[in-house]
Amino acid sequence: MGRREQREQIFRMLFRVEFHDREDMSQQLTFLWEEAEPAASESERLYMTGKYSRIMDRLSEIDRLINEKAEKWTTDRMGKAELTILRLAVYEILFDEEVPVGVAINEAVELAKKYGQENAGAFVNGILARFANKG
Repeated sequence: MGRREQREQIFRMLFRVEFHDREDMSQQLTFLWEEAEPAASESERLYMTGKYSRIMDRLSEIDRLINEKAEKWTTDRMGKAELTILRLAVYEILFDEEVPVGVAINEAVELAKKYGQENAGAFVNGILARFANKG
């Protein structure tokens, strides 16, 4: 499984948080691993689960930062897919030194086009550009 597929699985993990209590997430992750195509190796699951956990640990901070950068938008008004994609990308831009900023943004835009509403790619790109420019 390549990094793009792993990122998509992490997106799916984070997306489930919007619909399930945190205490149910262990079971939800088990379901996700059972239905994952292609199947993830043990090391890939550890990587993805670790990244998911690090994002969850910073979720309130990430949401606060998104709210600061998203002019005329707040996280509670955003579509769940777009919000989840932004959370993943903001984490990668600010806290994951292994992922170049351009890669984080490009991958987020691709996820938005696949899972988000119409024009989600442009919406996500616009907000993430503010993080990349530190402005």
